[in-house]
Amino acid sequence: MSFFADKRREVMVHIEKYMLEMMDTYLKPIDTNWQPSDFLPDSTSENFYQDIRILRENAKDLSYDLVAVLIGDTITEEALPTYESWLAMVQGPSMKEDGGWMKWNRHWTAEENRHGDLLNKYLYLSGRVDMRQMEISTQYLIADGFDIGTGHDPYRNFIYTSFQELATNISHRRVASLAKKDGDTLLSRMCGVIASDEARHAKAYKDFMNQIFRVDPNEAMLAFEDMMRKKIVMPAHFLREVGLKIGQTFGHFTDAAQRLGVYTAIDYVEIMQSLIEDWKIEGMRDLNDAGEKARDYIMALPSRLLRVAERMKNPTMDYKFTWIAG
Repeated sequence: MSFFADKRREVMVHIEKYMLEMMDTYLKPIDTNWQPSDFLPDSTSENFYQDIRILRENAKDLSYDLVAVLIGDTITEEALPTYESWLAMVQGPSMKEDGGWMKWNRHWTAEENRHGDLLNKYLYLSGRVDMRQMEISTQYLIADGFDIGTGHDPYRNFIYTSFQELATNISHRRVASLAKKDGDTLLSRMCGVIASDEARHAKAYKDFMNQIFRVDPNEAMLAFEDMMRKKIVMPAHFLREVGLKIGQTFGHFTDAAQRLGVYTAIDYVEIMQSLIEDWKIEGMRDLNDAGEKARDYIMALPSRLLRVAERMKNPTMDYKFTWIAG
């Protein structure tokens, strides 16, 4: 056991150095980065109340499902304290404040923090949301914590974040497209810039994992297989409303996302396939017997899951979220 822990530490020393070198490639300078106030009505402006009226008018025509998905996305974006503390508990990298891991964790969190801030303020101003119910769900999500199957292993964490960032990119990008179709160009632009951040962060985590595959292919392959067997559990899985247990709200949230085509079972399979291609799993060399078996499992999985996804029926709408006013 200590051998594997020592190997992980050795690999993470290499990765942390690489992370520091690549920080500016995957994260934007704070002083020039976009901020929520760039998109929202300016409270110091004489046109503030008029701009709010326009915002509310445009938000009126957003479909029920779209508002529900947007609220769920916002709550999961706002649960950053959970994600930051989870990443800080990973074993192997240095916990020094100026080390690659902790510096990345803080700077990544700082970029992601803008997403929840922006969407929360938009929803508050929109007049479509029971903010107290939404805030209760946010507090629940942070207080409950979550078990996503990665443990404290850096390899599994990088696999999870690579997958999860790709999924959030798809979700925000599609919400942007649907908002534009419903006539809310402001919301569309908001979700568009958030999706762009998620795409950059996905590239970073995929790149970090690619470095691990280069220096420790067997253990990386086994970690990938393990995460695929467990299935990637999205943070939204742990959503709950007042009076409901963990997981109950998530089912209704995913139904809405599936109906809209915001995030579907087929998207899950396509993300998996893209990671297989990006990490060049099929042609990977220097694997032992366990690594070869893990790769065989991974390579066969997308086609099997795709057959299941294609048979899934589109869920009907029969649920009212406490989050949505009226």
